[in-house]
Amino acid sequence: MTADLDQAWRTLESGDVGSAVNSLRGGSDDLRPADVGRFVGAVGRAANLPDLSTTADALLERPDAPQACYDFGHACLEAGLPHLAIPALRTGRDSAPEAAPILWELTSALEDLERHEDAVRALRTWDGPLPDWPGGYLLAYNTLCSGDIDTARGLLDDLLTPEDESWDLAHHRITLMVERAEAARGAGPMDHRDLRGWHFALTGAVLGQISPYGFDEGMTGRFAYLGDGYQSCRTGIADLAAALAAGGRTPDAVMPLPDRSSRVLGLATARLLDLPVVPIDPERSDALVVAYDLNDSDADLRRSLVPRSPGQVLFEHASCWTEPPGVAADVVSVLHQSVNSPWGENLRVVDGDVVRDPADERPEEEIAEEITALEPEESDPGLAPFTEAVAQRWADGPRLPSMTSGPVRSSRFV
Repeated sequence: MTADLDQAWRTLESGDVGSAVNSLRGGSDDLRPADVGRFVGAVGRAANLPDLSTTADALLERPDAPQACYDFGHACLEAGLPHLAIPALRTGRDSAPEAAPILWELTSALEDLERHEDAVRALRTWDGPLPDWPGGYLLAYNTLCSGDIDTARGLLDDLLTPEDESWDLAHHRITLMVERAEAARGAGPMDHRDLRGWHFALTGAVLGQISPYGFDEGMTGRFAYLGDGYQSCRTGIADLAAALAAGGRTPDAVMPLPDRSSRVLGLATARLLDLPVVPIDPERSDALVVAYDLNDSDADLRRSLVPRSPGQVLFEHASCWTEPPGVAADVVSVLHQSVNSPWGENLRVVDGDVVRDPADERPEEEIAEEITALEPEESDPGLAPFTEAVAQRWADGPRLPSMTSGPVRSSRFV
């Protein structure tokens, strides 16, 4: 066993299951399936996950058996442990290279870890032409998420229309992504630092603010922990107005989502854009839906916004990139891992001591007025030209979410 696995065992035996599992995220590929199975079996028993412990025990009995490797890998994926699935799935792939389900499961594990280049390499090991569905689709998707637009376009063009209707949505999604990537390439380099371009390609959202903090130290334009401010909200609304103008969109009303933060932001947006506020109705056309952070809203309401009503635009101020909300907004101010709203409870340091500021309980209208009274900071000069360049592919089609960062990676903090 490696030193990493030894340490993971010690952490598990201390009772900290989560830290034990996470400690292997960067170093499990080369572990032996039997060693991983023994560890995962203990994890399953400690966390009361019987499927995990059962498949781990079966893997221990036959660590080279393709079916045992597949079942174990599938159980790990279901439990949210893709990194621990990889050694067994690779072993199963070596033992049964003709078994397509093991390859699809290995690809899923690599995708969950955003290791798209590795997924492409795994798919390329298939002997002969890949079946279009899911093989060709998976190859096109992971190729695009690796940053290779031209090859992804060629793979997409070679895909046959799926006979099984269950693949129609996936086909539509990869088509939209490739088309948006091609459009974004007319506005920027679409390299591994072009966050605005790739965020648009993968989600359809125009991103307003590129974070300068730690850009070259691993963040590449995304925020980690964001203590948001009223000024940021005001600038976000100004960026929204610039994107609407550049994209040729003229909403006739503002529909804030029902959570308090969204209502505050919606009221401020309506005043600054001189639009009426109306109750949320996902089927209403030509309205501007306003959310502070979509993860704060009801899951059913979020799902109802995935099909787009004609002319409708969805604005999300603070979007979580590590836990995407399940619906892709059309305009996003900032990408964060964790955020504190300006009116929520906040922590700050005063003379070396941590002070907890209580939540701002003022009426929503009063807080919104404070936002509107501010002058916005200067918008990113590239925002309007970018939106103009992609306008034909913007705010069109269903708001399908993306679960990957794509080619532009950022450091994650657990």
